[in-house]
Amino acid sequence: MSTPPSSTPPSSAHPSSAHPSSGVVDIFDSRALAARRRRALALGPETFLIDRVAEDLADRLGAVKRQFATAVDLGTPTSALAAALAGSGMVERLLAAGPSERADVDVVADPEALPFAPESLDLVVSALALQTVNDLPGQLAQIRRALRPDGLLLAAFFGSGTLAELREAFAVAESETLGGISPRVAPFADLRDLGGLLQRAGLALPVADVDRITVRYGDPLALLRDLRRMGAANPLTDRRRTPLLRKTLARLFEVYAERFSDPDGRLRATFEIAWISGWAPHESQQKPLRPGSAKLRLADALKVPEGRLPGES
Repeated sequence: MSTPPSSTPPSSAHPSSAHPSSGVVDIFDSRALAARRRRALALGPETFLIDRVAEDLADRLGAVKRQFATAVDLGTPTSALAAALAGSGMVERLLAAGPSERADVDVVADPEALPFAPESLDLVVSALALQTVNDLPGQLAQIRRALRPDGLLLAAFFGSGTLAELREAFAVAESETLGGISPRVAPFADLRDLGGLLQRAGLALPVADVDRITVRYGDPLALLRDLRRMGAANPLTDRRRTPLLRKTLARLFEVYAERFSDPDGRLRATFEIAWISGWAPHESQQKPLRPGSAKLRLADALKVPEGRLPGES
């Protein structure tokens, strides 16, 4: 999600590319994503955030009051979701699908091209993975095709307010020390767009909401270390490929402390968790009434006289 203080060696930059057939822009560098996941595993992953989201997802799924026969955990970077659902009785069979960097996956899957047959799954869940998919509308459509009628998608991923503090501090520091800014924090999906994306994918009863988690740190370097150990360092295709300068890093720390510190001196970092859910259409689901099918006028329901708006004849 951001660039840690010690960057990879410089390499030739290449601009974002688009797939000719689809027009999808590669915002995220898949090779960089894989390298960051491998490095996180080597360093020892930081899991406090994924563990919390996994527990929240299990709680939300429990509210459905239903058992799902065949489920897929799509892209979750650790086994936290499997652990949270184990023994709950909500899922009979849970398959882990994702990149090969996670050694315990049951199905190695490219997030841009899912390998599941149409109407083969009862449930798809995902925790903190979908934010780095280049074609989110396309992936949601693929999930919809893989769900059986009345199957459920329930996912959580980073929303647009994530790391707003770091984004602002980086922008100020680079502008002042380098004369311009570079992409440092991923352009996460906005909550206002997610309901429309679910409907566009053909999912019924779409719901999107957001949860904000504030984590406090002693200094920005501790935050950057956590991001590295989450595998969440900057994966953007258009990222700056040269190491971060000491003067830029020093100014980053100053700006962060000036603008985002609490009275006790600790610094705030916001993680916005966007939640989405939607169902594959089924005849048993509630459907909105057709326009004009109401049997009672609003004025009668409210027991008030029906009037006219100013200017109406």
